[in-house]
Amino acid sequence: MHRIGYLLSDGFQVMAISTQAVFELANVVAAEPFYRVENYSTAGGEVHSSLGLTIGTRAATPRSNADTWLVAGVMDPVEVLPTPETVSFVRRAGAKARRIGGLCTGGFVLAEAGLLAGRRATTHWAYADVLQQRHPDIEVEPDRIFITDDGVWTSAGMTAGLDLALGMVEKDLGADVARSVAHRLVMHQRRSGGQSQHSEMLKLAPKSDRIQQALDHARKNLASPLGVEELAEVVHLSPRQFSRVFTAETGQSPAKAIEGLRLEAARLMVEQSRHPLDVIAKETGFRDRIHMREAFLRGFGAAPRTIRQGRRERV
Repeated sequence: MHRIGYLLSDGFQVMAISTQAVFELANVVAAEPFYRVENYSTAGGEVHSSLGLTIGTRAATPRSNADTWLVAGVMDPVEVLPTPETVSFVRRAGAKARRIGGLCTGGFVLAEAGLLAGRRATTHWAYADVLQQRHPDIEVEPDRIFITDDGVWTSAGMTAGLDLALGMVEKDLGADVARSVAHRLVMHQRRSGGQSQHSEMLKLAPKSDRIQQALDHARKNLASPLGVEELAEVVHLSPRQFSRVFTAETGQSPAKAIEGLRLEAARLMVEQSRHPLDVIAKETGFRDRIHMREAFLRGFGAAPRTIRQGRRERV
């Protein structure tokens, strides 16, 4: 049985414990109690979340063991610093456990314990600069959902902890189990660690289900031309009416929004796959690699080949 210990402290961000549902459902999908989850704190007893929720915990002592430790973050790591007892325990736990992770701003605790020195790490985008300033020996990547560096895991803010937990399930039990867990959690999209914290779909933020439906269709069919006529037909509007409503709800023209979705998908493939750039351009709907390169230069200020090379140098 794989033991997972959650280290909680007073004021922990309540989203951290939502990730326990990932391991609970992994047991269901695997049809065996593969994971055992327990909550700890340095003093033991009741711990209060940032929302006021009370959680009972076991005392974390030098004899406390887990295969995986997950350290919950707090709402504001600038104002709420980890106690010396917490830092000391995390330092010992990181040396003994198979892996250790910081959920959201829990990465700050790992950093204070010296576990992120010389490593790549991420955290909530709002505090990435603070983490880098406090710990210049860490390579902070603020635009990542989660990062794994030799048994040390860190995640971006809030819901990204679910993606980190799913990544652990995939590593332990395989991709099929992880996909099934994500499906049971009704997660719209299981994000990989390399995906940006800033999603084009979220940035567009349509107000109606109708425009959301058009965007969902576009994301699933990026290799298609995706003209206004096609998108309008999906939601049963005239092309003219669709363009007007789409622009009013998202602040972008359909063409501009589709290019953003293509760029997001293409960059993920460039960074995480070995597919030739011609294949990536075709799969994501660009005319050819030259067209894709022009879009990358406009959107990211760098060519696809440069981004791929930079990613490989960091891994």
